[in-house]
Amino acid sequence: MNLAQHKKQVILKRKENKQFFSRLKKVKSKVLDKLIHPLHDKVFACTDCLKCANCCTTTGPLFTDKDISRIANHLRIKPSVFVGKYLRIDDDMDYILKSVPCTFLESDNHCSIYSVRPKACREFPHTDRIRQGQLLKLTAKNVEVCPAVSEIIDKMKKVL
Repeated sequence: MNLAQHKKQVILKRKENKQFFSRLKKVKSKVLDKLIHPLHDKVFACTDCLKCANCCTTTGPLFTDKDISRIANHLRIKPSVFVGKYLRIDDDMDYILKSVPCTFLESDNHCSIYSVRPKACREFPHTDRIRQGQLLKLTAKNVEVCPAVSEIIDKMKKVL
């Protein structure tokens, strides 16, 4: 599915997805994990994120202090210089990128800091993490960003 189609589907399924996520809140987290993890593996086995990169072009990750130190070291600059050049503090007092698309996204959708990328990027879209019940808000948000997450949720709807 291309991004234009994905955006249309997100709009068409917004109400349906909201209702589905309300139902998911009643499912035990361990049950959700057992349902979603195999679907994550199946969908991502045939997903090429480099063809999309919508996450990198439309959203920015949170940067932890460890992320900042690791990336600054990689770039051979001081953490304070890295923060000043690339980051800002959001309303939740978290470090985020000053702007999107991500500064480190290259024209071929590769990440110029891939080996030291933030934890949030390494774990995106979080559908393979444990305790999915605690991540439902995030997953609902990621349905709108990531076509693969949308596909995972559509497959879950058929199972539940």
